[in-house]
Amino acid sequence: MKALGIDIGGSSVKGGIVDLERGELVSERFKVKTGAIPAPQVRVLDAFEELIRHFKWTGKVGVGFPALVRDQVIRTATNVDKAWVGCDIGKVFGKRAGLRVYGINDADAAGLAEAVFGNGRRHPGTVLLLTLGTGIGSALLRQGILVPNTEFGHLQFKGDTAEAYCSVRTKDRLGLSTKKWAKRLDAYLHHLELLLAPDLILLGGGISRKFDSFARYLTVTTEVRPAQMHNIAGIVGAAMVTRKKWRPS
Repeated sequence: MKALGIDIGGSSVKGGIVDLERGELVSERFKVKTGAIPAPQVRVLDAFEELIRHFKWTGKVGVGFPALVRDQVIRTATNVDKAWVGCDIGKVFGKRAGLRVYGINDADAAGLAEAVFGNGRRHPGTVLLLTLGTGIGSALLRQGILVPNTEFGHLQFKGDTAEAYCSVRTKDRLGLSTKKWAKRLDAYLHHLELLLAPDLILLGGGISRKFDSFARYLTVTTEVRPAQMHNIAGIVGAAMVTRKKWRPS
């Protein structure tokens, strides 16, 4: 069984065709840039439609969206156009594509993918996934069961939000060295360790491919690993929610 997974990011929309039995892409990963952050709603929808055309897709589509998503409806708009608030993902994206579309929070999508197919697979305890990029997304799973719509990137930290303190966007904006940024990330991980006592922390997003360059600066006692699926986890997880058994209840 296959589905198209689409990951809505702060500056681009990415997608690929996913084999749902193996949790692998069976196509290339295709990306369409959306420009300014936050991108206008119409630009995101245009990029989504471009992906559908690129893959000549006619089946089910799963969308990972960077906001709180409850019953397919977008409830917040921190890093996206505020016009999204109140939109039903299935209806808005489905109308554009003429296809059946299912939605989930983007970090929850990545967490699901890692829990079923990646470095959280069959883990007996509490797994915390953080996606590091424009903001900081989070997914919390206990024995493989997702606690949906956590927003630990929005925690108040160091006089601001955590993502304003140590997201990759902040690293780039301030021109922080890898060491200085990693020490900020480490302070944030210590805070999460105190609050949640996870058994495993997974770090996802594109920067997870550079894990070895900053791992030595992390001092938390909790085991920290890079997300195995790197920056395709959101695509795979989005495709997964086209199957009922993986949709958040």
